[in-house]
Amino acid sequence: MVSVIQNVAIDCSDAYELARFWSKVTGSPLHPQDGPGDRETQVMLPEGPLLYFNQVPEPKTIKNRIHLCLRPTTSREEEVDRLLALGATLVTDHRKPDGAGWAVLADPEGNEFCVLRSESDRAAMPS
Repeated sequence: MVSVIQNVAIDCSDAYELARFWSKVTGSPLHPQDGPGDRETQVMLPEGPLLYFNQVPEPKTIKNRIHLCLRPTTSREEEVDRLLALGATLVTDHRKPDGAGWAVLADPEGNEFCVLRSESDRAAMPS
């Protein structure tokens, strides 16, 4: 017997607004019954577990022990620019001049996540 991951839970101060941000990041809809002021909301990813946002009273105070890594369908650079325009912030830049590496961003509530190279970025790298 094994366990199946149902969702990835993210504690936050405003569940609906943070879910809206991640809905835009992933291009996936919110659960149809979720709305402003809800203490629990979900982003309905087409595959894999749901993103579940749970409103909690305490603020985030330390670095995440678990984080999401995104592989964009466009270039990594285009995706970083798009996410910054949506309200993310750049935390640490691990991108290399040769195209390798990744960028660490934070969502509007400070939860870190990585933006990796896209498949096309990876294919363009010399072997």
